Amino acid sequence: MPTAPAASPPRRRRWVTLGALVLGLVLALLLLAAFFPWDTLRAPVNRYVSEQTGRKFEITRHLDVALGWRQATVKFDGIEFANPSWARDPYLVRAEKAEFDIRFWELLRRRIVLPRLVLSRPSLGLQMEEDGRKTWALGKDSADPATVPVIGLIQVDDGSIDFLAKAQALDLHADFSFDSSRGDLPVDYEIKGRYRGQPMSAVGRTGNVLQLTSVGQPPFPIEIDLKVAQTRLTGKGTVAELADLDGLDAQVEMRGPNLGRLYPALGIALPQTPPYALSGNLRKNGELWEVRGLKGRLGLSDIGGDMQFDKSQQVPHLGGTLRSRVMDMDDLGPLIGLPPTARSANAVEGVAAPPGIAQVDKQKRNDPARKVLPDATLDFERLRAMNADVSYTAERIQNVRELPLDKGSVQVKLKDGVLTLDPLDLGVASGRIAGAIRIDATQNPADIRAALDIRGMQLNRLIPKVDTLKTSFGRLDGRINLSGRGNSVAAWLANSSGDVAALTGRGQFSNLLLEFLGLDGGEIIKFLLEGDHNVELRCAAVAFDVEKGVMNGRTLLFDTSDTVFHGTGSINLADERMDLIVKQAPKDKSILALRTPLRVRGTFAAPKAGVEVAPLAARGAAALALAAINPLLALAATVETGPGKDADCTEVLTEAKTPSSRAAKAGAAKAKQQPTPAGGS
Repeated sequence: MPTAPAASPPRRRRWVTLGALVLGLVLALLLLAAFFPWDTLRAPVNRYVSEQTGRKFEITRHLDVALGWRQATVKFDGIEFANPSWARDPYLVRAEKAEFDIRFWELLRRRIVLPRLVLSRPSLGLQMEEDGRKTWALGKDSADPATVPVIGLIQVDDGSIDFLAKAQALDLHADFSFDSSRGDLPVDYEIKGRYRGQPMSAVGRTGNVLQLTSVGQPPFPIEIDLKVAQTRLTGKGTVAELADLDGLDAQVEMRGPNLGRLYPALGIALPQTPPYALSGNLRKNGELWEVRGLKGRLGLSDIGGDMQFDKSQQVPHLGGTLRSRVMDMDDLGPLIGLPPTARSANAVEGVAAPPGIAQVDKQKRNDPARKVLPDATLDFERLRAMNADVSYTAERIQNVRELPLDKGSVQVKLKDGVLTLDPLDLGVASGRIAGAIRIDATQNPADIRAALDIRGMQLNRLIPKVDTLKTSFGRLDGRINLSGRGNSVAAWLANSSGDVAALTGRGQFSNLLLEFLGLDGGEIIKFLLEGDHNVELRCAAVAFDVEKGVMNGRTLLFDTSDTVFHGTGSINLADERMDLIVKQAPKDKSILALRTPLRVRGTFAAPKAGVEVAPLAARGAAALALAAINPLLALAATVETGPGKDADCTEVLTEAKTPSSRAAKAGAAKAKQQPTPAGGS
């Protein structure tokens, strides 16, 4: 088989010559790049950058460039770059030396990509305007995002930064110092300024190389001790990207006077709280913030759990699970519009209580005209800033005073401006209160509805002082169904309508207490001599029709085997006043009885209980008249013939279960509807 003819010598020589020329050209270019007098281009570069940016740019001493295949390394010995005329600081950057890498091919796409930037003794003046203009945008249009360089690693030594962001109400000055003897954290920084009108300061340390954007490098270490007004945050950990804190993984501690005040800074609608001290592991990946192993105190209560805040959704979402081993009732005041008590305000070390709070506490307790219902306007505007789904459980509740709460749990859901507490479950007096509360903040005033059921509460725990009289009560059931509008708890109750009722069946009741309430002197003397004993409680019912803030007594009855009590009257939630009359009808005969109606009236802050004067005066006049004939006959005026009869408990309890007025029925029905929020499932 014939073989292919070999290439002719002239053709081979042409290929060799062409290869030599290409190689020589490449070598010449490399030699040119290596030995090119780049500093001769310093003046043209100064003019070109100044013309393109519309502000003065100057390499003050020397220019050098090292070319690579994908990027170039540019070195400036002395640099001054002016800010736009509208900026506060005259210079964007002034530095003894500057060195940066710049990507060739990104320039063709009108993008400035600087994978690395090194500054020696820099002074930076950064400013952001509310209209989007930035001093570090390098085009003539400083609001055009295409002119903002993308910077990867940044390394600084001694220097300073001034930063002004009017939209965020942030104005700060930072000083840096570099010392290699500090190990992994050689850069110290100190920050002073103001944030939203409050003084701000911070100190800390970082690694010598900071990452403004992701460049595939490992996270760098960072420490911070930050103070804004009375709020303090300390943290230690690592962060992958400084520009948006992506890849943050740090152990943080925070304390301050009120979590609700963090809303402007964080955009998270946290509740109003007493002073707090919290710690946990803070992480950020993309738009997801997480706090793991959260623990600490809210006033006198402990708190723990895990939380997540997702900003990637169209409406940011807060989720998590929280729990308290012990929750103190004083700490709930700020949540419903009350100031923290002196106990709660002084509970967190390192956070000063508001000045004079102890005196304010004392003055309020001693002021009979004070308002009891919280009247502070609740900030419902924040409820539209995010959605939420958070569960909370308190294993034990303390400092409950008259109301013996045992434990509690609630699921807090916020969807499109509608807040629901559902299910809400409270352990009270060995029973429970369960139901839901709904606040529609899309309306003004807010539409608020409460539907709560009371089941199996022990009466002797509701009135613990009676236990000294060896009382053994029955079990109490009831309900609260109220709906209305208002931007505070007081305003809502003053406009609410619905049904409030509490009822109980058979049980035991102290006869001695009963005779005191009935003003039966003869029976009291007998029991003091012979000893107290319990009488049968046949039934009891307290039920009100609520119409636009006025609670009208529908059924007020207390029936025992000894006496039946009938009540009438009303409670005004707007004026915070009450006027109730209780009439006794004994079922037995007795002497020394001063049977006269009991009256409870006055304000919520200073209720007053006493007997009706007119009936008592009538008995007194009769006694005086009979005493004029014979002193012993005066006792006749105090003889009780016992006209009381057993109540029809079935009828009483049935009546107490149903609102009678039209407005009360409509309000109760609306409260129990609890419609699904718009957009919800």
